[in-house]
Amino acid sequence: MRVMLSLLFLAKKKKQTLEESVHLIQQGDKKLNDDLIEAYKPFIAKTVSVVCKRYIVHSDDEFSIGLIAFNEAIQKYSPERGSSLLSFAEVLIKRRVIDYIRQQAKNPTVSLELQPDIGDSDSRVSIIENEISLDDYRKKTDEERRREEIFRFQAHLRDFELSFHDLVEQAPKHADARKNAIQAAKLLAEDKELRESLFEKKRLPIKQLEEMVHVSRKTLERNRRYIIAMTLILSGDYVYMKDYIKGVLES
Repeated sequence: MRVMLSLLFLAKKKKQTLEESVHLIQQGDKKLNDDLIEAYKPFIAKTVSVVCKRYIVHSDDEFSIGLIAFNEAIQKYSPERGSSLLSFAEVLIKRRVIDYIRQQAKNPTVSLELQPDIGDSDSRVSIIENEISLDDYRKKTDEERRREEIFRFQAHLRDFELSFHDLVEQAPKHADARKNAIQAAKLLAEDKELRESLFEKKRLPIKQLEEMVHVSRKTLERNRRYIIAMTLILSGDYVYMKDYIKGVLES
């Protein structure tokens, strides 16, 4: 679902995707593997620190566990899993660090340095697992709400004889063009008379809108479907999509 939203709101890039890099690594590109791990060390450290509840440095044993887990994620990742590499790697890193903490907890000579004011090591592991489970639940709930929102939006588009696929194909290719189209939609959504005209006639009020924006009539005509779609989002109860729009306008 995130990919669909990205296609709709973000300009297309020719830059190699993370998943494409992983595919090359799995084909034997060791240098790219090393470069990718190096580039994502901050991500690894941050993920490990979430589990350990303290700042993680590269000399920490837990960070080394995170590095190994990230490399494991690269080797095992498959797009068919239905999640991004980073989502998959995050789960794997957390699991491996928790396993490490469990092993260390069995050895009374090893200090875990995990907030000593919170009970024994077993209790601490349980707390970490509960927090991770809650975080995973929140992410899953957000994803379900995002999916439901997209389904509602697709149904709304059909009222205007539009489809999500058409919007992705016909969306402005350049970031500035998308921003201008969204600005036009914002003005339209905020004008009660024009908004009601759009909803009633199912047509973009080109003439009136042309007087309100700094782009040509030809540009408005070319981006007609995209402007209508953005107006629907801005006028409706689309929390997640509005966040994407806000990100485009602020970029």
